[in-house]
Amino acid sequence: MRYKFKNRRWPLLWRTVFLLTIFVVISQVIIYIWVQRSVNEHFEQMDSEIITHAAFNLRKRMTALDEKIEPLTASKTQSLIDANHLHSSWLDYDLKTLISDKNGNLLSSEPSSFIHDLPVGFSLLHLRQNYRDQQFMIKIGSRHYRAMVIANQEALALIALPIDVHHQYLMQFNRHLSMILIAITLLLVSIAALSVYWGFAPLATIVQKMKGIDPEQLDERVVVGNMPQELRPLAESYNLMMEKLESNFESLSRFSDNIAHELRTPLATLGTQTQVMLSKPRASHEYVEQLHHQHDTLEQLSTLINNMLLLAKTQKGLSDSQLNRVDTESMFTKLIDYYELIAEDRNISFEKTGNFTAVLGDESLLQRLFANLMSNAIYYAASDSIITIDASDIEISTVTHTGMSDKQNIKSSVSKPASFKVVISNRLDQPLTQVEADKLFERFYRHHRTNTMHSGTGLGLSIVQAIANAHNGKVSITIKEEYYFQVSVELMMAR
Repeated sequence: MRYKFKNRRWPLLWRTVFLLTIFVVISQVIIYIWVQRSVNEHFEQMDSEIITHAAFNLRKRMTALDEKIEPLTASKTQSLIDANHLHSSWLDYDLKTLISDKNGNLLSSEPSSFIHDLPVGFSLLHLRQNYRDQQFMIKIGSRHYRAMVIANQEALALIALPIDVHHQYLMQFNRHLSMILIAITLLLVSIAALSVYWGFAPLATIVQKMKGIDPEQLDERVVVGNMPQELRPLAESYNLMMEKLESNFESLSRFSDNIAHELRTPLATLGTQTQVMLSKPRASHEYVEQLHHQHDTLEQLSTLINNMLLLAKTQKGLSDSQLNRVDTESMFTKLIDYYELIAEDRNISFEKTGNFTAVLGDESLLQRLFANLMSNAIYYAASDSIITIDASDIEISTVTHTGMSDKQNIKSSVSKPASFKVVISNRLDQPLTQVEADKLFERFYRHHRTNTMHSGTGLGLSIVQAIANAHNGKVSITIKEEYYFQVSVELMMAR
């Protein structure tokens, strides 16, 4: 299920556009709400100031009348009406006003037609009780107003400011603002989509290179300088991968050619020998002699196949069940006892030094590793020389804080053994360069020697390297002064 879910993911381009669209839309909604609220507050504040100013002037005139005229009479009523007309006449705004007595009976309106727009049951007294001196919104007829009711001892007054124009302007402003924000959103998303598309366009070059990979064109590389800065690590990694692939493919091709040659030679020998023996009747001793030759050839072929199987086995790595504690002291003692008999013919002796500790690994494979190294050491060593086998522990120093003062930190160093190292050294009978020594790890590589006392398959050091890698170790060759050959093997110590 997880695999199917991953395959249903959107392409990177659409995922980027989708996420950016969500971000831009949220941002534009926030901007829209903020701008709309700011404009609304501006108009509300402006309308509120107009009504407050009008209410102040009307209240001032009504108070002046209260001071000059006694309780409400016809003359006072007419004065209130005149004050209402005078109040509306000197303002520049389209204000609507209503005057009523303290019981809510309407006395006048400005303009005079405004009183006819009032709905049935309209009462200034009721509005006064609900809103007091606060401003409020009211709909009279088909128009919207911002209004305020003021009062004195004898009368009530309603001041109403039409705000339909503001509503229409806000509706038009909101419509234009929405269109602008939608256009900006589409523009930003389009620019982002093109940027992502153009930004990842160089990936098409790598894709084309990868599609064109074949055994004949493994040397093609991506030009890192033509890539954007962000994609250069990818291009460098691709080139490095291709270099490794080309090297491994060439190694595999050489290996295939070499193994075909190595297998063809003994098989052709067996076929030729058999045909010769079957060509005519021969004496029994000739058949016996020929069988011995064929037996030697079959042993050579069997050794080659076993070596190849061993390489295949070690390349897969070792399981935990194969890792055991191996005593290197007893293992080297047995190997030296065995190879001393072979080395005596050339007056070559062994010298073992150092601390041989236990390692973690497969005993049979490790024995094969060091057996190959010792046989190669005898093969390459000069006559009347000494092969030294030196063992040591590689330690890692860790620094710990044991105390602290005002002027300095007091530190202690603790050494912990990390791995076991064996160095096999011998003096060569012929000079050897470091470049030639590094080639000894190649499969089926045989270094040219005038001394042909030993003949192998050319897999000895390849097997050594494969076994060391299977044990998470490493092996290296060092040439000193062209005549001193050193092989270093590092293995994981047993805890």
